[in-house]
Amino acid sequence: MSEEPRAEANSEAAPAQAAGRSQGYLQLFLSLHLPAVAIGLGTGMATPVLPLFAKSFDVSVGVAALVFVATMAGGFAASLPAGYAIDRFGRRKVLLAGPVIAAGAAFLVATSDSFTQLLIYRFIGGWGQQMWTVSRLTVIADTGSDRSRARQITSMFGIQRVGMLSGPLAGGLLAAAFGLRVPFVVQGVVTLLAVIPSFFVVRETAPGHSAAAGPRADAAPEQEEYSWRSLLRPPIPALFSAQYLATTARGATLGGGVLFLFAAYAYDSGPAELGILSSAMAVVGIPITLAAGYLMDRFGRMVTIVPGQALMGAGMVFLAVVAIAPLSFTAFVIGFVWVHVVNSLLSGSMQVLGSDVAPVHARGRFFGAGRMVSHAGFMSAPLSFAVLTGVSGFGAAFFFLAGAGGVSALLLAFVVKETLAKR
Repeated sequence: MSEEPRAEANSEAAPAQAAGRSQGYLQLFLSLHLPAVAIGLGTGMATPVLPLFAKSFDVSVGVAALVFVATMAGGFAASLPAGYAIDRFGRRKVLLAGPVIAAGAAFLVATSDSFTQLLIYRFIGGWGQQMWTVSRLTVIADTGSDRSRARQITSMFGIQRVGMLSGPLAGGLLAAAFGLRVPFVVQGVVTLLAVIPSFFVVRETAPGHSAAAGPRADAAPEQEEYSWRSLLRPPIPALFSAQYLATTARGATLGGGVLFLFAAYAYDSGPAELGILSSAMAVVGIPITLAAGYLMDRFGRMVTIVPGQALMGAGMVFLAVVAIAPLSFTAFVIGFVWVHVVNSLLSGSMQVLGSDVAPVHARGRFFGAGRMVSHAGFMSAPLSFAVLTGVSGFGAAFFFLAGAGGVSALLLAFVVKETLAKR
């Protein structure tokens, strides 16, 4: 007799569970994937337009390149303040404010009357984007299970890349049809529209906070003291060191980066062939990034990260040989494909590790510090490449990046070790 009520209860619970999962997927799409696509689309739309827009202010090529540096500098500067605000005032406020600030900066870019104004507004835009990224990573760490966080984080980076792929075409067409300022207006509109659903579906997830009351006054001093001290506890310093070295090696692939520079000087390659090659790698990389998230959730974080960092180092060694020998352009293409495929495998991986070890009451500060470390690594790649190329040539520069990737793999394998708890 007892089996019948139990079976009936199970049959009634199944539709409710399915409805709950569907609602969860919808909320994840509206709060994570939709803003990620919009931010990626906006970044992509600006990419082909910015050099021409900067040129319209009659500045040199070297000075014009600062429009890209300004955005990265804004993200670097925002990392720690954003992390502190996330822990002090809650995730939701920062998560919603970031895209609004980024959209406002895009509108301001469209009104720029001088190159200085353009740099300031690009800096503000980078600040806003970093606020969204740090807060979203923190929310995933708060709410995601240890067997789902890798997929959530890699999907955020993978889906954002979809927007970045389609953005350049849209931005170029808009600029050709309506002028150089219009793509930035569209960027702002798209970002604002994408964040609107988040105002309704995102809830506060921070420990000791509530959406209505904010942080508990009696808990705030203890949490603040604990949060800063906890960032020095093992394995966090080793993780940040590995993260810096990993992003230094991967920085060679960022936006083409130093690989485009090498191809232009060593093979006199034009932007068309390199652009097509880079776009093809981006398309191929999306499923690789998503697959890496599944593998990390299923078999452990190190199953992709340690081999990936080792392969990145090996790829840079191969490119060093290509430069020193020197080998043909075909050999360069092999190396280019090699490191870009590996980069896709590693996209979001350090953030996944971070979500496992981030202190509960310091997650905002943790991810803020982590993003600052990543930005420092990405900026170190072109800087080290410029210095070493000037002193010893391209081969030495690639060997340095190879060493960064290799040491990162060793730190992760023997010091940080596996962070996913066994079942």
